[in-house]
Amino acid sequence: MGSPTKTLLRVLAGEALATPPVWLMRQAGRYLPEYRATRAEAGSFLDLCYTPHLAEEVTLQPIRRYGFDASILFADILLLPQALGMELRFVEGEGPRMDWPAGHERDLAVLKTVAEIDATLNPVYETVRRLAASLPAETTLIGFAGAPWTVATYMAAGRGTPDQAPARHWAHSAPESFDRLIGLLTEATIHYLSKQIEAGAEVVMLFDSWAGSLIPPLFHRHAIAPAARIAEALAAKHPGIPMIGFPKGAGAMYEPYALEVPCAGMALDQHMPIPFARRVANGKALMGNLDPMMMVLGGDTLRAEAHRILEEMDGHPHIFNLGHGITPDADPDHVHQLLKAIRG
Repeated sequence: MGSPTKTLLRVLAGEALATPPVWLMRQAGRYLPEYRATRAEAGSFLDLCYTPHLAEEVTLQPIRRYGFDASILFADILLLPQALGMELRFVEGEGPRMDWPAGHERDLAVLKTVAEIDATLNPVYETVRRLAASLPAETTLIGFAGAPWTVATYMAAGRGTPDQAPARHWAHSAPESFDRLIGLLTEATIHYLSKQIEAGAEVVMLFDSWAGSLIPPLFHRHAIAPAARIAEALAAKHPGIPMIGFPKGAGAMYEPYALEVPCAGMALDQHMPIPFARRVANGKALMGNLDPMMMVLGGDTLRAEAHRILEEMDGHPHIFNLGHGITPDADPDHVHQLLKAIRG
């Protein structure tokens, strides 16, 4: 395999570029009028995720509008537990609701095996195949999954919670059962991401959105160990395909994550000081970490923050991104302002 030519792949291979590649988490989403139109055509959020030509379309929309250096598959982290047998629905204005099969609360025996999940997830792989053919040649295609801990928090609570208390209670009170759940999710995630790579993903990203709720011993057990297992398994099966880890809210625990998870890059939330992240990165590329609020504010505030991040990242392999997803109230014109600030 020769040296990569796409800018995002060059950065993940360890190159610090004068102008970093840029994409935004949730760059396909409700802040774009064209997304809202396609979402209405689909009928429901899950129908949008599972209809390949529509999922392809919303993935391509921000690439057409802005020319980002990377495109991330349009899907949802909860499609995987749904494929394992959980019942999933999205309540308008409130978010996801997830239930165990009736009468089998937290009964792992009723969940499907890893070998059975493709029956549900095949449309996602088809979306990846379509994107691999339709994206511009210079645009990197990113596949993704939720990290086992974060997915488990929704399975434990049936919804998003402010402090992930149901999952933390389960992890402390019934550690053997919870370990089995994390183990199943880890192996399912390896399979899911491997299938995305086989379909054409050039990078994969592991979103541990609720990693910050874990105390250090459980962080090692339920965030670091599964991520390391996933990264090692994918590297063995797909040499040369980089992984980006995102233990959001991990704070000082970014350091052991960087040391123990053999991923090529780490995404930083907006609260992570860049000098600290550079010190503990263990040679990894860094991605981030503009506050999503800047995309609402725009103007001089946005430009100043973008320039600060560029200065603090200077000389380090860096992918410019937000510290979390772009919000529905962001102004699409502010994305153009951001790109001008970065690219000149």
